[in-house]
Amino acid sequence: MQIHFTAAPPADIRLHARVVNQGAALAGLDQVLIEGADAAQFAGRAGQVFEGFASMAGALRRIALAGAGEVGVADRRANLERAGAALTAKYLVSAEKAMVLDLGQAALSADEAAAVLLGLRLRAWRHDAYRTRLAADKRPSLAAVHVVNAPEGTDAAWAREAALAKGVEFTRGLVTEPANIIYPATFVAACEEAFAGTGAEITVLGEAEMEALGMGALLGVGKGSERESKLLAVRWNGGAAGDKPTVFVGKGVTFDTGGISLKPGPGMEDMKWDMGGAGAVAGAMLALVSRKAKANVIGVMGLVENMPDGKAQRPGDIVTTMSGQTVEVLNTDAEGRLVLCDALHWAQEQYDPARIVDLATLTGAMIISLGNEYGGMFANDDTLAAQLDAAGRTSGDKLWRMPLGPNYDKLIDSPVADIKNIGPREAGSITAAQFLKRFIKDGTPWAHLDIAGMVWSNKPGHTWDKGATGYGVRLLDQFVRDVIEG
Repeated sequence: MQIHFTAAPPADIRLHARVVNQGAALAGLDQVLIEGADAAQFAGRAGQVFEGFASMAGALRRIALAGAGEVGVADRRANLERAGAALTAKYLVSAEKAMVLDLGQAALSADEAAAVLLGLRLRAWRHDAYRTRLAADKRPSLAAVHVVNAPEGTDAAWAREAALAKGVEFTRGLVTEPANIIYPATFVAACEEAFAGTGAEITVLGEAEMEALGMGALLGVGKGSERESKLLAVRWNGGAAGDKPTVFVGKGVTFDTGGISLKPGPGMEDMKWDMGGAGAVAGAMLALVSRKAKANVIGVMGLVENMPDGKAQRPGDIVTTMSGQTVEVLNTDAEGRLVLCDALHWAQEQYDPARIVDLATLTGAMIISLGNEYGGMFANDDTLAAQLDAAGRTSGDKLWRMPLGPNYDKLIDSPVADIKNIGPREAGSITAAQFLKRFIKDGTPWAHLDIAGMVWSNKPGHTWDKGATGYGVRLLDQFVRDVIEG
């Protein structure tokens, strides 16, 4: 969707919209519209939309009012995003090709105006590439929004948010594509195309390079697949020279059958989004690079496909990780931690990070614990945990901190190796985090985000349609804004 700032929009646009604060008087509108809004009990509540028709300059216009909620509340930004998103949800397939959006009625700051536009654009994202028989009245039509009466500085504020939207959209696309389209090599190719000419540095390791480094855990997961495993790193040096980088690491299992520990058939198609952690890292890096973030940040993505064939690793196999620790693989469907442990160790060896955050659709137990409302956060550093929590509350990608502790370690001790890749049924998400913690060097602030319940939604949200949410991109971007850029 294209956003244009203008003083005089094209005269032939029929759809005109206003953002209205809760309880505000409806000034400058046709009296019939005002009475209609009152009759429909439109009060400007966040996400509320009223529609009517009126004559303007001798032509019939379709008038929409979008509620922005109360002024001065803690969730003001989220409410403004809902106002923009509600307009998109109503008019995306309305046959209207363009909208005039008047931001002059709600007394917004530039950042608040940009929040309206962010919600409007994020809700517009859809993936219709394979829908060849989509009915005409189901096809997106709204392609342009002409913004009038925007506060001074909105164009600059929107440039930052547009970069963020670009990153979220990129993540949604990666997560939505089927596994015959996105697999390790094509994930890499998509990133190489997206980052071309941006100034970001890309490093790609194939299986030969990873084998030479001793990444037996990551490589073991992909042994049953015909698709070659990859390790991808995207580096952005936008901060001060010499400052240690922040590293984000993402689990990228582009399809997860469970391997020899085969998953049940029903619902297995959902496992195309088991690369949601890597997708979030890729999108966050694209957002940061696109807005030229003043930070040194690196995104590392371990990319594999977990398939069951004659070469696949078996339950009971023992693999040696890059760190030298050995792992007894009791369940080949607990594969994400095997990918991450080598990726985490490599990232620390390669980049000596100031801090490291990993994201992964790691455990179904996390969905049982938190449902689809929060990502689970595990951290070895209270300051980092607090910073991520604050970024989650600001961005809307919410987190809930979960415990770590040495008493959980005994649940994953192996009698024949250093560690086993799965513990008992209880504390499943915690033991997965404890597994990863063994691969974090002393003194390195680290957080593990289990986002299994967040990357995909079976129902529309305020700023996304049913499907890929893009969760994690806004969280990481906000973290960089708050902690590194200040």
